Amino acid sequence: MPEEPCQCPDCQRFYKEHDRLIREFPTLRQQQELNWAALQSFRTLAGRVLEDLQKQPGAKNVNEVNSQLTAVGGQEEHSDDLQQAISDLENINAYLFSIEAVMERIFDVRVPHEVEQKFKELAGELAPDPLNIDRLRLNRLLHQTPDLPDRN
Repeated sequence: MPEEPCQCPDCQRFYKEHDRLIREFPTLRQQQELNWAALQSFRTLAGRVLEDLQKQPGAKNVNEVNSQLTAVGGQEEHSDDLQQAISDLENINAYLFSIEAVMERIFDVRVPHEVEQKFKELAGELAPDPLNIDRLRLNRLLHQTPDLPDRN
């Protein structure tokens, strides 16, 4: 496993979002609420998309959609793609219901004020403000930048 974090654009976006969420929601309670809201929004959107796909094109279920599209001819591939998407979304919704059951247990946990303060303290260490002047100076010292050549 590499010592350096991955530098690809997707990972960099993830690291930035990860740190932002820690900075903006540094307590256990805030993390619980954030995760609950994210889970519910995911379920709402995925469920709605699934419902709309199941209604396409005016059919009651996937088998009717398949028979209509196959009868038209030349659209069997679209039918297979649609059926796979519906199946995948049904699986996602089942997983989300499972995650919700776990999240309900997590949401029940309460900690004393002192522990919430420890969350805040460690959040500042785990994800310091990237625009903090000390962090910017440290980054310049640790990383090569166009205006600061490598020190060999």
